[in-house]
Amino acid sequence: MFTAVFWKATLERTVRTFAQALAAVLVAGSTNLIDVEWQAALSTAGLAALLAVLTALGASGLGREGPGLTETTDRMPGGAGASAPTGAAGAPGPTGPAAPAGPAPQP
Repeated sequence: MFTAVFWKATLERTVRTFAQALAAVLVAGSTNLIDVEWQAALSTAGLAALLAVLTALGASGLGREGPGLTETTDRMPGGAGASAPTGAAGAPGPTGPAAPAGPAPQP
């Protein structure tokens, strides 16, 4: 929770949540942009963003490192997503199961 990576991921989630909540309020109102009650729409989106931050803080001591319960802040090279566990015999690797530990079989 006290890392720059955590707060960067939390900020990204908060901005995304704010934008989604604002879009939902605007679409649900089915009004044009001139008739929107902007104070109510921004208040709703702001509350959703605050809840996103509180959720990240509440989940920070649980599960994997990251702002959510199932997220990780680690990324694979090239931005392909979260990294997969590797190293243990039979543990999944980035392209499937890892080779068993020990000497290679003789042909």
